[in-house]
Amino acid sequence: MADSAAGHGGGTNPITAGVAAGRLGHVIKRAEQALITRKTHVLREFGLTVPQYAVLLLLTASDGMSAAQLARECMVTPQTMATVLANLERDGLIERHPSPLHQKVVVNAATPEGRAVLAEADKVARRVEGALGAAFTPAERRQFEDFLERSISTLETYS
Repeated sequence: MADSAAGHGGGTNPITAGVAAGRLGHVIKRAEQALITRKTHVLREFGLTVPQYAVLLLLTASDGMSAAQLARECMVTPQTMATVLANLERDGLIERHPSPLHQKVVVNAATPEGRAVLAEADKVARRVEGALGAAFTPAERRQFEDFLERSISTLETYS
């Protein structure tokens, strides 16, 4: 019974569980998907997707960024970012204007309405992250973050 519950936890079916057994990448992906799913649910109240939330978060921390910069920071394709930006602009949450440095570059900036929506949305997104963090003691959390940072470093330097 415990094996069956474990095999179906988080939407993993028994076949996937068998193939993925012992594969760290699969567990990391499941954790990421669980986080994204929860954030998707709470951000819906604000009419935001997770990528839109991420863009507003970046734009409120900067004086403006190009679509290419945002795509890199949000780890999405330029095509996906173009759609995200078009929807944010349509909803009045960002504005776009030519860069003062490069005439062919468009700079994106959060509008006052975008900043206001983000301020409220960020509260619920932080609660999701807080709930995740609360599952660990402070020492476990530091160790978990260290493990993840080591994983990133290992994969970035792997040849």
